[in-house]
Amino acid sequence: MTNVEPISNESIETERGRLREPPLSPTPIDRILQKLSGMELPAKEHFERYMRHKWRLNHKPRTLRSSFTSVMLLLDFYGKSGKSEIEKIERGDLEAFIEHEQDRGIRISTVRTRLACIIAFLHFLMEQDVIQGSLLKRRIRLKLPDTLPRAINPADVRKLLSVIDDTRDRALILLLLRTGIRIGEGLGLTLNDLDIKGRKVHLYQGEKNSMGRVVYLSDDALFALKLWLRRRDKDKEFVFYGQGNGHLCYSTSRSLFVKYLKKAGLDQKGYTVHCLRHTFASELLNAGMRLECLQQLLGHQDIEVTRRYARLTDRTREEEYFRAMAIIEKGGIDGDY
Repeated sequence: MTNVEPISNESIETERGRLREPPLSPTPIDRILQKLSGMELPAKEHFERYMRHKWRLNHKPRTLRSSFTSVMLLLDFYGKSGKSEIEKIERGDLEAFIEHEQDRGIRISTVRTRLACIIAFLHFLMEQDVIQGSLLKRRIRLKLPDTLPRAINPADVRKLLSVIDDTRDRALILLLLRTGIRIGEGLGLTLNDLDIKGRKVHLYQGEKNSMGRVVYLSDDALFALKLWLRRRDKDKEFVFYGQGNGHLCYSTSRSLFVKYLKKAGLDQKGYTVHCLRHTFASELLNAGMRLECLQQLLGHQDIEVTRRYARLTDRTREEEYFRAMAIIEKGGIDGDY
């Protein structure tokens, strides 16, 4: 007869506890590696090692996804070109890929972003002595169209604000308009990020460049935010929360903005949520703020990015033009050229 060892109550409870534990949700790198496992790509093992490397460096999920998509597209194109050894990649392969993406109708700004991700991957391969450093000896430059940011006209701003009757929505839109923070930064705010007494918002990590900064609350934004803080669910972590424990999602906030544009009769003017940030910058420049101060508030690493607003809104330049032209029209210019 076989002796069966009795199972203790403690063992039973331990097993029950293990069964009740929810499965761990996959991390961003888990999802990426799972996708990669089902693909046939050249240099797949190098690609996987690179993505793990970026994960260890604590890159944001969005950065990981962008890198994955960009490098995957290059390797797929490289393989379909009849090549399999990444060690033999040439500058002409990169240029052919760029042309391929443009032929597909991909915007030049997107192609430029993808190229930056690909170059980072190639630098990683160089450090691993997989490819030669001479590949990127000369930079590949893509010229972007020099577009100006789109600001909302002052009269349209007044129309928009006049139709926002919901406490939460008014607080969110005024916060974006008066601080110039990006929509992702606004939606990610927690109560710990607010300093109501000091009229400040602390952005401990920038959405695009991971640089922290402090922005300030105007009278109307502060008033709207205080009203919302009194009415919101005190148990929620995020200032603007959605369902569950997460924050309000981008698509919902965008839909709200579009709803108020229609209500104000502004839906045909092409305004987007990001125009609130452009409006913030334009109005401060017109009010006389120095470019260096605005750069810090917007969180721009390069002041040339901030300088775009000066080209759009520099009222001083406009006033100087009409002052000089008035002298010219009165015949006040003498002498030969």
